[in-house]
Amino acid sequence: MAIYYPDILQQRTAARTFTYGDKDVMLYALGIGLGADPMNETELAFVYERGLKVVPTAATVLAAGGGGGRAAEGRPAPDLPPGHRASQINFLMVVHGEQKVELHKPLPTTGTFTAEGRTIGAFDKGEGKGAVLVNETIWTDEKGEKVATLTGSTFARGDGGFGGPTEGQPEPHAVPTRAPDLSVDISTRPDQALLYRLNGDRNPLHSDPEFAKRAGFPRPILHGLCTYGITCRAVLQAITDYDPDQILSHQVRFSSPVFPGELITVDLWRDGNAISFEARIKDRGVTVIKNGLTVLR
Repeated sequence: MAIYYPDILQQRTAARTFTYGDKDVMLYALGIGLGADPMNETELAFVYERGLKVVPTAATVLAAGGGGGRAAEGRPAPDLPPGHRASQINFLMVVHGEQKVELHKPLPTTGTFTAEGRTIGAFDKGEGKGAVLVNETIWTDEKGEKVATLTGSTFARGDGGFGGPTEGQPEPHAVPTRAPDLSVDISTRPDQALLYRLNGDRNPLHSDPEFAKRAGFPRPILHGLCTYGITCRAVLQAITDYDPDQILSHQVRFSSPVFPGELITVDLWRDGNAISFEARIKDRGVTVIKNGLTVLR
């Protein structure tokens, strides 16, 4: 396996048409914990077809077609113009680094779209230190208009030393140094990962205790993209009065895993239409999401 630079910047995924419906929208909302109280009519709007609303971060799974977070990461196929070499990284050594969803228009409850992905950056941290790959996936609707742009970075721990640039990677968003303007506590269920995986990402790291132990964890961990969705849920709850159409973009940097059943505290800072946030687990004293930014329309 090897990364060839700059050839990797020519790698793209083939255009793929997909359709999702209200069941997919509701399953995602349930997967990030909305609707836990069936008498909460505000949250019911995300999990019941009457007046259904779509969580903006659902874009990370709705195009997956059974691939879960891979649609969000925009993993490029090794299809290249003649004369270019196909890069192949060691996916056993890969972790999700950052994720951003930008919505050019609010997501409908159902629709047919086309997704195309490409690699837009490759940064070399050095031999034995890994590489950072930045991929982009763009959705267009049946009119050819842009609906969403998903940008994700992958830290390929086993693929450093390929001779690419060492600098130039975009700087993460800096959250304010003042105390948070408000904080939101969101509980996760012990079976949260078992439900969320039905959105498409069936990596056994999130469901199989023995597999998780072999990977160095005491028990299965929550999907990073589930935690990502939970931070969007916190913004919806605390800032937009559960109006998803107010959210233009939502981005994070993943810093530590969450174990299903833990309480996630999301700290938020508001500066105009920019909402900065970080997420932490009080009981373990660990920050699980850093450099978060939601931009409102």
